[in-house]
Amino acid sequence: QFFDLLRRIVELFNEEDRETGPISGRRSRCPLSPTDSWGALLKKGRCMTVVAGKRVLITGGASGIGRLLADKLAARGANLSLWDIDSDGLERAAKELKTFNVCVHTVRCDLSDKEDIKLCAGHMRDSDLHVDVLVNNAGIVSGGYLLDISDEQIERTFSVNTLALFWMTREFLPDMIHSGAGHIVTVASAGGFTGTAKQVDYSSSKFAAVGFDEALRVELHKIGTPVVTTVVCPFYIDTGMFAGVKTRFSWLLPILSQDYVVQRMVGAIETNKRRLILPRMVYSVFLMRLLPVRLMDGLMRFLGVSKSMDDFTGRAPR
Repeated sequence: QFFDLLRRIVELFNEEDRETGPISGRRSRCPLSPTDSWGALLKKGRCMTVVAGKRVLITGGASGIGRLLADKLAARGANLSLWDIDSDGLERAAKELKTFNVCVHTVRCDLSDKEDIKLCAGHMRDSDLHVDVLVNNAGIVSGGYLLDISDEQIERTFSVNTLALFWMTREFLPDMIHSGAGHIVTVASAGGFTGTAKQVDYSSSKFAAVGFDEALRVELHKIGTPVVTTVVCPFYIDTGMFAGVKTRFSWLLPILSQDYVVQRMVGAIETNKRRLILPRMVYSVFLMRLLPVRLMDGLMRFLGVSKSMDDFTGRAPR
């Protein structure tokens, strides 16, 4: 009965999770106005972001989800700007992406450094490299108890996972507004809806990322710009960043394959999907939050979420 209830909860929150895969070849510009009727807004919600021939900037593009996303978008004809702190990884990516016959521009940037972000963005503008789609993908995790991690780890987590969203968006949003089109993608986490042990800094930074996207979405609509936003909130992904994590019920909360997540991300970008939550079970968190705190915490323990980081090792240092 308990799992039947969970299944029903997921179905209630699953209405906007019906897309089956990426779509391309449709128009991308759908001007919005704060005075639009509901009917007009629903029609405009069906418009698409076409990536072929457009420039997509991906932070954290040298490895993991960012690197695989670069492959998928290049296959669709997108020109790429990959930002990462890993110079060797960027060099490898540029060589491998040559097979797609698209323009690939790499930038070595420390996304925890606001001034470095401003400098790199300025170089792109000087080179007349306009960004059509910004994917704020870069992220880091400490994976330790709050009292065991250092001040520097906490500050760096927020610098990369949260503050970089602000600095990157402030650099590239004005040109999107001026050109009358654009798409800003925030890669957050299911950890942005519920916290767990050994993720106090990480979950907090991802809660902020979810809030960033939501407030930005409302703000862009209020000022009447056609720039759209998408927030991506996946459970653990098998990229190595969360090596060692475990799940109690893999049929409810599976460790997601990066191929699957990237495929769904591309579909979300191309269909202007405002929110992508993976897997569907994560939708149940919205109803769980209506429960008394002790009951919600008990459910999280039962589902194994509270112990998911117990054997965390993370990606080996580069």
